[in-house]
Amino acid sequence: MSECTHNCSTCGESCAERATPQSLRKAPHPESHIGKVFGVVSGKGGVGKSMVTSQLAVTLHRRGYKVGVMDADITGPSIPQAFGVHDKAVGTQTALYPCVSHSGIEVMSINLLLEDETDPVIWRGPVIGGVVQQFWTDVAWDVDYLFVDMPPGTGDVPLSVFQSIALDGIIVVTSPQELVSMVVEKAVKMAEKMDVPIVGVVENMSYVACPDCGKKIYLFGEGKSEEAAKRHNLPLLAQMPIDPKLAALVDAGKIEEFEGTWLNAAADALEKTRKRAE
Repeated sequence: MSECTHNCSTCGESCAERATPQSLRKAPHPESHIGKVFGVVSGKGGVGKSMVTSQLAVTLHRRGYKVGVMDADITGPSIPQAFGVHDKAVGTQTALYPCVSHSGIEVMSINLLLEDETDPVIWRGPVIGGVVQQFWTDVAWDVDYLFVDMPPGTGDVPLSVFQSIALDGIIVVTSPQELVSMVVEKAVKMAEKMDVPIVGVVENMSYVACPDCGKKIYLFGEGKSEEAAKRHNLPLLAQMPIDPKLAALVDAGKIEEFEGTWLNAAADALEKTRKRAE
């Protein structure tokens, strides 16, 4: 037998030195108590992924659950602003603790660790992916639901999250334009390749409600996200409106005060996954 080169691609299946593939999953912090973990993803930026994440967190918190949001969009963090959280995260020698919003939602973001929250994060992909992993391994969470607000696309950080964090499922956020629906299909196919369950699709910016009569005006047309969801046998969980009041609440750090029931079906779907596991 020739000497082992430790390059398993060059040897046969019967080789005793062949290494068994190792899982890349990371254990959460020992002090963490985490129920279900859901990623909120999109195929591109600008579709309102952080808005959906924030409102899902608030909706489930209103139902009596302990909820947390991990802001994995390291170069474009927006979760602290939406919740009005500007304090710095604190830690001990053994753990880092998330900040807590006005209503009690746990939040962790790179902005809570920077000296100045307007400082840009000019890091390469592997470093950013390492920080996201630390938000999982080094932060002591105490939540029934943890939402991971993912950066857009299918690059380093989404891949790092899919590989290292045991996600119970993902929610795909899209908008009605045909181009965006096509790009979102890339995120769906990535999740399928990574064997991560997909809970469903949420369409943001679906319509504008007339302030006088309440009629829905579909600025970008109808049906594109629903068609994309059907192609993958996924439910369309919600169609969220373009609402200036929502933008104003985010700017004021008061997303916890939003009014609207459009994400109730999405929250129901997340509750069902929890009940099936009990």
